Amino acid sequence: MSSSASAELHQTKKQKMSDASAERIGIVTHNGTHHADEALAVALLRSLPQFSSLPLTRTRDASLIDKGTIVVDVGATYEPERQRFDHHQRGFEHTFENGFNTKLSSAGLVWKHYGKAILSQKLSEDVDSDLVDLLWKKLYEDFVEAIDGIDNGIAQYPGQALYKSSTDLSSRVGRLNPRWNEALPSDAAQKQKEEDQRFEKASALAGGEFWDTLEGLRLAWLPAREIVLRAVEGRKSVEGADSRGRILVFDEYASWKDHLHKLEAHLNITEAERPLYVIYPDSSSSWRIQAVPVTPTSFESRKALPEKWRGVRDEQLDGLLGFEQDLKGAVFVHASGFIGGHKTRQGALAMARAALDL
Repeated sequence: MSSSASAELHQTKKQKMSDASAERIGIVTHNGTHHADEALAVALLRSLPQFSSLPLTRTRDASLIDKGTIVVDVGATYEPERQRFDHHQRGFEHTFENGFNTKLSSAGLVWKHYGKAILSQKLSEDVDSDLVDLLWKKLYEDFVEAIDGIDNGIAQYPGQALYKSSTDLSSRVGRLNPRWNEALPSDAAQKQKEEDQRFEKASALAGGEFWDTLEGLRLAWLPAREIVLRAVEGRKSVEGADSRGRILVFDEYASWKDHLHKLEAHLNITEAERPLYVIYPDSSSSWRIQAVPVTPTSFESRKALPEKWRGVRDEQLDGLLGFEQDLKGAVFVHASGFIGGHKTRQGALAMARAALDL
């Protein structure tokens, strides 16, 4: 092939690629009734520079869908390399993996493929950092997975629900759709315009709550995790603590239940050395001793406080404990044995050590 012919062929290919790019119409999702999954998916995509300025097209027209730069929740195909993210097609069973088993919706698909890039930009962190990976999984667990489950019709609990819930994000997004008997414009273009305006409100709602959740994790959840991590790692060296690490002491209160079990797994702590009791200050300048639950949401404790202490208070409890004078000051033990109180740190520690042997 001559050099001139080769140059002409190259120019023709370049022109075709340019024409194809020019035909792209931006972010595409379905029109009609909107849902929380595509509302959140669009909000997430718009947070990335490559998608932030793209127009949104809501349609079920296959010829328009095919022109989308990125397509979510419509199109009947999941092809990440082509930026196609639908989950309605037969045979789709993809999950977020990483220990999660819920079938993905468009929100989960976008978070799975773009979540780390979003967090990297929001936090000014390297996309491969441990922090980005930690929050990528945590935000799926705390926010996105429920939207995936609801959109795919997956029950949260087995059996018959005991009550109705209509205050979740999916319900609130759904209420931004027109009511079934609400009069809409007869003109198709006007009707589509009104529906799109409602969708923009829904996407702003979903996105706003998601960013608020991220901010809460950044400002509260992460600092608590650091406090719990330090306490777990140093639990055997605390004066008066248990040599096997079964007592965890906080000199400042932190929300610990959501972190302890995961950190135990992360640090490969054996069952014999897992904390059974947590000591921490309360708001009245006294100290609490709390039995660690079997799971973060369980009412069952790994080792509840001794039965003979339960429901007993003050001097009567001091009598049962039998401590020396300098360790008196017991306040109470709850009737279920999951928590108790003492006026001093050392007294609470002494209660924990005694409880280990009973």
